[in-house]
Amino acid sequence: MRVRTSQLQEGCIVSNDVFSLTNKPIIPKKTVLSTEHIQVLHAFLLQDVQVESFLINGDPFTPTEQIIEEIEVIEEKNTIVEDYLKSVTQYKQLFSSWQAGALVDIAKVRQIIIPLFKRILDQPDELSTLNRYTSREDYMYHHSVTLGLLSGYLGSKLQYSESECYHLAIAGLLCDCGMAKIDSKILLKNSSLTLTEYNEVKKHPLYSYRMIEKIPLVKDSVKLAVIQHHERMDGTGYILGITGEKMHPFGKIIAVADVYSAMTSDRPYSNRQSHFKVLEEIKRDSFGKFDMKVVDALTTGFGQINIGLKVKLSDGQTGEVMFIDHSQPTRPLLKLSDNEFLDLREKRDIYINEII
Repeated sequence: MRVRTSQLQEGCIVSNDVFSLTNKPIIPKKTVLSTEHIQVLHAFLLQDVQVESFLINGDPFTPTEQIIEEIEVIEEKNTIVEDYLKSVTQYKQLFSSWQAGALVDIAKVRQIIIPLFKRILDQPDELSTLNRYTSREDYMYHHSVTLGLLSGYLGSKLQYSESECYHLAIAGLLCDCGMAKIDSKILLKNSSLTLTEYNEVKKHPLYSYRMIEKIPLVKDSVKLAVIQHHERMDGTGYILGITGEKMHPFGKIIAVADVYSAMTSDRPYSNRQSHFKVLEEIKRDSFGKFDMKVVDALTTGFGQINIGLKVKLSDGQTGEVMFIDHSQPTRPLLKLSDNEFLDLREKRDIYINEII
């Protein structure tokens, strides 16, 4: 919807690129507006902008003045982003109930993740954009929903059945439910954790498992994935320290999805990283720790770059993809804006930041 700039507030999401007298947008689409962004819009004397009908926290955006008239009003279903934010809000509410002692209601869990996952399967490209809406204070809730979506998606890439993919999505969502059994003072702490506190947090896979182990409707594959999602193939993970041959395939999938989701999201003590940089880091560090079939599925799902694609690099340069070495798909040969060529295979300190 199009609204007057004076009606904007923090948390509004820009739905179209905002231009002034420049060829490039002063604020790109999908930006979550801050006070500084709104000040920029006023400074450029922009009268109105196109925004989503909901805020980053999932609440509806209702300007106090009448919305500028739309050319055409069409009854549409929610966008994937809107449904995603609603799922995050619902999961947050569910998590609060677990903190108060409520039991896991698997029907509610399914309602939160399965309809959204079905939409992601129809529009998988949307999955790589959801990390833009993660907030530091609500990271844990965003991470759980994203982990469910990622886990199910990787299952589909690995040719698992529809039912198995649904169970993977449920397992991903439930992996951190045991955090509800950890002292809230630790979860809300603004400074670094002590060793004792960190060791308590590391128990959350066991707490999560105990919350679901006696629910007959939860499959054993889901229960094993939940308790194993921080295990590693070489035995260096936790909480059991088992090796690859003892890990359930679901546990191997969620272990990869968990790391990818965390690294590409804004967390309390770190900024989100480029999808391409994270894929490279996971692939580089995966030998012996992760199942390579899962890592390859992740790379083909999120690291695909086509010839002719325009990209922005970590050093601010922009370029066009001219050649792709399929053994290193995230490091193509680029033609830069000054018509010079750059082979990212030879420039390891530079990486693709985003597709433009």
